Amino acid sequence: MTIPKITIYTDGAARGNPGPGGYGIVLISGQHRKELSQGYKRTTNNRMELLAVITALEALKVPGSDVTIYTDSKYVADAVEKGWVFNWVKKRFKGKKNPDLWMRFLEIYKKHRVKFIWVKGHANNPLNERCDELAVEASMGPNLLEDKGYQPE
Repeated sequence: MTIPKITIYTDGAARGNPGPGGYGIVLISGQHRKELSQGYKRTTNNRMELLAVITALEALKVPGSDVTIYTDSKYVADAVEKGWVFNWVKKRFKGKKNPDLWMRFLEIYKKHRVKFIWVKGHANNPLNERCDELAVEASMGPNLLEDKGYQPE
């Protein structure tokens, strides 16, 4: 069996930060392309950036896929590529935000071979721009969910 090569673009947005927010995802595998999005009543931009990545990885059907994730979130890309999140685990996320999402991320992350590539946001990258449109549109939708893990400071 060939190992699937998956390309994922993600973006998250929150209006007000905290405020209504959403994420947008474009998944690409060979000739197949799928878009996903969801909005939330009250959340933060960083939570939406991370939730976009989690949701994209959870949507993959074949464990062990080679996945390249393009994100304009330094928060997410650097935390993983620079290994920070693995140190946060050792310290039980003490003093870190969004431990609920990071733990969920780590569960799905270990099922694939994932590489992050940071892209500059709002820099005419068509797929990043599409994710931004999906995220903003989702944040204004009529069916916003509760972000149960959001903790106001």
